[in-house]
Amino acid sequence: MTDHIAPTCYRHPDRETYLSCSNCGRPICPDCSHEAPVGQKCPECLRAGGKQRIVNGRAAISGPSFQTSPVVFTLIAINVVIFMIGLYSPSLHNNLINDYGSLRLARTQTGAIIGIGAGEWWRAITYAFLHAGFLHILFNMYFLYIFGPRLEQQVKAGAFTGIFLASAAGGSLASFLFGPPNIPSIGASGALFGLFGAWLYAAYRQRGSAAGKAMFNQLGGILLLNMALPLFIPDIDWRGHVGGLVTGVVIALLWERIARGRNARMKRTITAYAVFIAIMAALIIL
Repeated sequence: MTDHIAPTCYRHPDRETYLSCSNCGRPICPDCSHEAPVGQKCPECLRAGGKQRIVNGRAAISGPSFQTSPVVFTLIAINVVIFMIGLYSPSLHNNLINDYGSLRLARTQTGAIIGIGAGEWWRAITYAFLHAGFLHILFNMYFLYIFGPRLEQQVKAGAFTGIFLASAAGGSLASFLFGPPNIPSIGASGALFGLFGAWLYAAYRQRGSAAGKAMFNQLGGILLLNMALPLFIPDIDWRGHVGGLVTGVVIALLWERIARGRNARMKRTITAYAVFIAIMAALIIL
């Protein structure tokens, strides 16, 4: 058995990296990575592109919009509309939770068994679009607004949608396997922790650079804070958070190893949906 040797940036041989130019496929470090309309490119490929509009991959992007992050803003709109419907009709809100909330396994007042444990597998996704109150949806949508747009711009809409759905399902799977019965689990937190997990893994891989180390330390602090919240707020489903986080990290790792070189965008999308299908298959079988 041979040791795994990480690739190094072709312009900086002392820097390990799993990033690669989407045009020529050569490994590049974060300092050499630039974002173009069709993915990340190395400096040489950027210069060969002539007058093509280029945005530095390390530059901060301000003011995300529907044009730059359509999936993020669509998800926010769907969640807000469903929440507003619930405010208009509390009885309908309760019905939505009973019919679509991620109930692990519950018995209704009529004696019927409902939930994922009863084969209602769609709850593994629909629970992510239901929220318990104003602060709940406000925090989750703000989290999505902060961490979502940049990731969507990096991996594109298809892969972003895939990791969101897969992380939601991963959070539901963890909640179903390890959470107490008869308690509904709702909210987008599981899916959002998946996005966070992808960012955390990327920062971990880039911790050799000053920017990567700072980002990793910052995200680590945010993670510790969120993991500590269930100690003070007992109703938080921390199992769903962990499940979503692990799913996001796994997908980011697979992207790093598989989605490289030509057709990187398609590979990322296929990988994310493959993980999503695998988790849903596990829920259906269980």
